Amino acid sequence: MNGVVLMGFSAAPELEILFASLCLVLYLLSLTGNILIITTTSMDESLNCPMYFFLKHLSSLDLCYISVTVPRFIYNSFMHNRNMFLWECILQCFAFVLCASTEIFLLTVMSYDRYVAICLPLHYDIIMDVKTCVLGVIGVWISGAISGVMHTTATFSIRFCGPRIIHQFFCDIPQILKISCSHDYIREIGVIVFTAVLALLCVIFIGFSYVHIFSSVLRMPSTESRTKALSTCLPHLAVVILFLSTATFEYFKPQSDSPTAFDMFLTMMPSGVAVQAVRQAFGVENISTAMDEDLEED
Repeated sequence: MNGVVLMGFSAAPELEILFASLCLVLYLLSLTGNILIITTTSMDESLNCPMYFFLKHLSSLDLCYISVTVPRFIYNSFMHNRNMFLWECILQCFAFVLCASTEIFLLTVMSYDRYVAICLPLHYDIIMDVKTCVLGVIGVWISGAISGVMHTTATFSIRFCGPRIIHQFFCDIPQILKISCSHDYIREIGVIVFTAVLALLCVIFIGFSYVHIFSSVLRMPSTESRTKALSTCLPHLAVVILFLSTATFEYFKPQSDSPTAFDMFLTMMPSGVAVQAVRQAFGVENISTAMDEDLEED
């Protein structure tokens, strides 16, 4: 297989331009929001704590995540070009899986940070020191890279018998497997099962953390303390739920030979657009709250 043909959202050029224009607006909004969060958390010394350290890296990850698929789709749509070289498809698959895996691992680390902050506040500075935070971020990126290599190697080591047409706006692994020869994708299925188990363990850990968090919050004596604690946790929990629900719906629903535009838009959601919108709204709100609290203390 020398390359693939990406069908995109619609075969009609006018509709394809319309979808590309919408994606361009969403992409620019996401780009602006993430850069704002990264800049604010980097320059403001009052936000120099583990929670905003992880938020900054999460926003950096989102920039990579959404830039893996959307810009190329916009370019292809405006240039009326549906072809993609094989090496580009391989690179896009690797980057997409890397970002997706790193996302769930980083969200898990962030849930642990919130657990320590609320359930073990007296030990927070000792447990979540600079070294721990840096090693945590390095670890999730390395884990994501390993997952990306495993998926990409297993996917593109198979033989392809069907037409090189992919009914998606990017090189999506489930769609690539549909053009493979029979039973040649067993290794990739094994990798998918392995990573699914890891993701399930992450979800269980996040759930375990929030059970203890909510239990500790309910025992707090004052309403103000409970509100302040929840304001730092609910944004993270909302992003986790939205990310996992959209990803689960997309990758566990029956695959269609001709996905609709709505199906493809749902694929885009876990790759950053809707998740980032919620994350940025909560992230900016939390940053503003933290800055207001610092001003009150001054």
